[in-house]
Amino acid sequence: MATQVDLTPSDKARAAPQSGEPREEELRALYVLRDKGEYAGAVADAQRLLASYPANRDLLLIEAHSLRMLKRTDDALEALGRFAQHHPNFSQMFLERGLCHVARRDAPAAIFDLRTAVSINPALALGWHMLDGLYRMTGDLRSADFASRHFAHLASIPDPIVQAKVLFHDGEVAAAETLIRRFLLDRGDHPEGMRLLAQIGALRFVLDDAEALYAGVLAMVPDHHEAREEYVQVLIGLHKFLQARDALEPLLQAFPANHVYRTHAATIQIGLGDSESVIPAYREMLSEITDDAPAAPLRRADLNLWLGHSLKTIGQTSEAIDAYMAATAIRPEFGDAWWSLANLKTYRFTPESIAIMRTQLDDPATAEIDRIHLAFALGKALEDAGDYEAAWAAYVRGNALHRAGSGYAPEVFEKNTSEQKRVCTPAFFAKRVGWGLDDPSPIFVVGLPRSGSTLIEQILASHSMVEGTQELPDIQRIVHGLQGRELDFENPRYPAVLGEMDEETVRRFGERYIADTMPNRVMGRPMFIDKMPNNFRHIGLIHLILPNAKIIDARREPMACCFSNLKQLFTRGQEFSYGVEDIARYYRTYVELMDHWDAVLPGRVLRVQHEDVVEDLEGSVRRILDYCGLPFEDACVEFHKTKRAVRTPSSEQVRQPIFRDGLDQWKKFEPWLEPLREALGPELAPRAAT
Repeated sequence: MATQVDLTPSDKARAAPQSGEPREEELRALYVLRDKGEYAGAVADAQRLLASYPANRDLLLIEAHSLRMLKRTDDALEALGRFAQHHPNFSQMFLERGLCHVARRDAPAAIFDLRTAVSINPALALGWHMLDGLYRMTGDLRSADFASRHFAHLASIPDPIVQAKVLFHDGEVAAAETLIRRFLLDRGDHPEGMRLLAQIGALRFVLDDAEALYAGVLAMVPDHHEAREEYVQVLIGLHKFLQARDALEPLLQAFPANHVYRTHAATIQIGLGDSESVIPAYREMLSEITDDAPAAPLRRADLNLWLGHSLKTIGQTSEAIDAYMAATAIRPEFGDAWWSLANLKTYRFTPESIAIMRTQLDDPATAEIDRIHLAFALGKALEDAGDYEAAWAAYVRGNALHRAGSGYAPEVFEKNTSEQKRVCTPAFFAKRVGWGLDDPSPIFVVGLPRSGSTLIEQILASHSMVEGTQELPDIQRIVHGLQGRELDFENPRYPAVLGEMDEETVRRFGERYIADTMPNRVMGRPMFIDKMPNNFRHIGLIHLILPNAKIIDARREPMACCFSNLKQLFTRGQEFSYGVEDIARYYRTYVELMDHWDAVLPGRVLRVQHEDVVEDLEGSVRRILDYCGLPFEDACVEFHKTKRAVRTPSSEQVRQPIFRDGLDQWKKFEPWLEPLREALGPELAPRAAT
C-alpha cells in the first residue's frame, strides 16, 4: 500500500536553501529514532537542534510528528504553529495538523487541513485515506468516493514512484528526478514513472523530452486522461497546435462539457491564428458557470480575461475593455486584467480605477504576480494622467518586483555574442555558399521589443503577397536542439556546433523550419513574416539554413527603445528588460552583434530605423518592399486599414495612422533617466548640445 513517506536527508534535496543547516549525520540519527518509534528521544534531539536551526523543515516535521505520536496533541499543534510561520505552504505541515485534529475528534478542522494538504501535494496517500473516512463519517459520500479513488490509485503504484511524486509536489524536483530515474533504470518503463519524468521535463521547459515521454505513456495507457491533458499542454508549449488538437480530441469526445478541455481547445485555435471563433466559446462557458460552482469567481475572471485578449486581437477594443473591466469587478486584485487594460495603450483609467489599483498594490494579501501587474498598470495610468514622477516610481517598483524573481544573467547573452563573432566569420560563410534551403518565403523581422517591429509587420502584412503570422518559436527551437540538454554557459555547444554540420544537415534544418511554420500560413500567400525579435542572435544560423530569406532589423533610438521596454510587462521572456543596467547592457550587445552581421554578411540585413518610418512613411515602405522584391501597393501605406489579428502590445497603435507623439515620450521622464543614459554610454546616448 502506498503510504506517506518522509525521506532521510541523503535521499532528498530541500526545497530552498536555508541559513545554516544541521549536519547530515544529525538528521539521519533523528530519522532513525523516529523510525524505531523512539519518539521522546526524537523530540528532545529535534528541539535541541531547533534552537540553532529554527527554520529547518526536517527538524520541524520530526518534532511535530513525534509529538503527535506521543499523543501530545496540543504540543504538536503548538509546534506546527511555529512550522507554519516558516513554511506556510508545505503540504506535510497541513497533513500533520489535520492528523492532530483527527486525534482531537474535530472533523471540520481535520477535513480543512487534510484537503489543503492534498491540494498542495496530491501524492499524500495518507491524506486521501483519512479524508475518505472523515467524509464518510460526515455523510459526504461524493467527496468520500473522490478521496477513495485517489487513495486507490496511489496504492496501486510502486512506493518509489509515490515517494518521488511527494518530493516533486513539495518542490524538491532534483531529488524527485534522481529517485524516479533510478526506479526506471532498475525496473523498466512504468507509465506513472514516465509521466512524472515528463512533468519534471515540462517544469524545466525541456519540452521535447516531455513530449516523447508523454507519447510513451499514452502508447501504454491510451485512456490516461490526466497524462493526455498534460501532453496537450506540452504540445501547446511547443506550438505544435495541430498535434495538440488531435491529442485533445479524445478528451473532448469523452467530456464535452469540461471547461478545462474546452479552454485548451480555444488556446489551440488561437495558436492556429483563429482568435475570432473562440469568442463565442468563451462566452458560452461564462454563461454555464453557476454561482455555486467550485471557484466560480476565479473561473469567471479568467474567462473574461481570455475573452478580452481575443477581442483585442481582432480589433474589437470596446468589447475587450468591457471584458477586462468585468474581470476586475470580480477580482479587484486581478493584476493581469488591469495590466491588459493598460497594455491596450489607448485606454485611459478613471480616478476610481487608479484608486483601486493603488489599494490592491499596497494590500499585503495581494499575490506577488498580481502586484507586479498592478505596478506596471498603475505606472501607465499615472503616465497618462501626467503624473510622471509617480508613474516612474510605479514602473521602478514593478521592475524591481519582477527582477527579484528572475534568474536573468546578462553574461549568457554576451558569451553567445562573442561566440557568434568567433564562429560566424566571412571564411565560415564563404565555405558554405549554396548551402541551405532555397526558399525565399520567410521574412524575419528582428531587433529589440518595442522598436517598431509590429509596425513593419503590419506594413508588410498589408501586401497581397505577404502573410503576417506571429512571433514564431521555430528558430529558437532549432537553437535549443543544437545547444543540447546539458547547458554549459562557459563553453556552450552552440554556435560552435554550426561548424560541425554538413550540407545535408543544414538543408534539413531549413526544410524543418518551413514545414514547422506551415500551420501558421493559413492564407496561402507566397511570403510570410516571422516577427520573433530575439532571432537577431541567430542571423548566422538563419542565413546558413535559409540563404534566400529576408531579414529586417527594426531599430529605434536607444533612449526611447530602452525606456519603452522598462515600462512594458511582457507575457513571458525578455528578462533583460526589467532593470536600467540590464536593458542598456542588452542594447549595447545587440548593436555589437548587428555590427558583426553587417561586417560578415554585408547587405544581408535591411536596417529600418523607426524614426525614419514615422518621418517618411511612403519612402520607408518603398525601401522595405524593394528589399523584399515586392511591388509597391498603396495598402502598405494605409496599413492601419488592414484587418488582421495582432497579438503584440502595439496591436492598437498599428490600427491607427502614424503619429509622432511617441517618438519623444521618454523625454517626459528625462529627470529620472540619467542612469540609463550613463549605462548606454556617450556613443549610443549622447547628451544634447547646450
